[in-house]
Amino acid sequence: MSKGEIAIADLLVLLVEPSSTQQRIVQRHLERVGISGSILATDGAGALQEMRRQQPDLVISTLYLPDMSGSELLEAMRGEELLEGIPFILISSETRIRYLEPIRQAGALAILPKPFTGKELRLALAATLDLVDPAPAQFGSYEPENIETLIVDDSALSRKHIRTILSSMGMERFTEAADGEEALKLLQEHYYDLVVTDYNMPGMDGKELVDRIRSSDVQPSVPVLMVTSEQNESRLAAVQQAGVSAICNKPFEPAVLRSLVERIL
Repeated sequence: MSKGEIAIADLLVLLVEPSSTQQRIVQRHLERVGISGSILATDGAGALQEMRRQQPDLVISTLYLPDMSGSELLEAMRGEELLEGIPFILISSETRIRYLEPIRQAGALAILPKPFTGKELRLALAATLDLVDPAPAQFGSYEPENIETLIVDDSALSRKHIRTILSSMGMERFTEAADGEEALKLLQEHYYDLVVTDYNMPGMDGKELVDRIRSSDVQPSVPVLMVTSEQNESRLAAVQQAGVSAICNKPFEPAVLRSLVERIL
């Protein structure tokens, strides 16, 4: 199929859920949007084995599995070259940040509440299509493959996920930094068209990094996109005042990230 021809009904979904009752609930929701042939797994090990045998377009998992957590399942996927790019959606009634933050950092495409609505599922599936079959990006005078991007995040899993999303837009040239100090050194040594940074990092956080970039005599006008799970409005307002070009929440839809990158470039 060419770009734009894949529909939600064409997606091959692996559902990881130990409860037969919850399996039926999620499958009914999937059937309503046209997905009738989902694959089932009841634990993390079985899910990984199934993915290696038949790579799905999407994994939908609960947070608590008999042998591991949904976070550990996603981390295991991100650690295997064959599985690292598979989109992942979490369904959970969990609201505590310490349990959800690892999922956000590892690059979950969406976190759906339990119970979720049909609309919430359709939006998450639409985001999956944006990643599996992305629309062409429009970067004005920039050629996507020539855009030099610096990704700054203390989480290697998060850097990998952002890189995967940007790669789906046709971007190819990436440099990674684990913190703000490392990013500043790289900015002094190389030219970049775009900086994508996290907010919460040890040492120098994203706000201080933006402050230092904007007050520097080296690339002070480079576009900076902040991708963060930070919810404190006063902190985010301070980041905007510091001169960030755009802010994107974790987890994010690929189409949202693409539109922000298109706008700031």
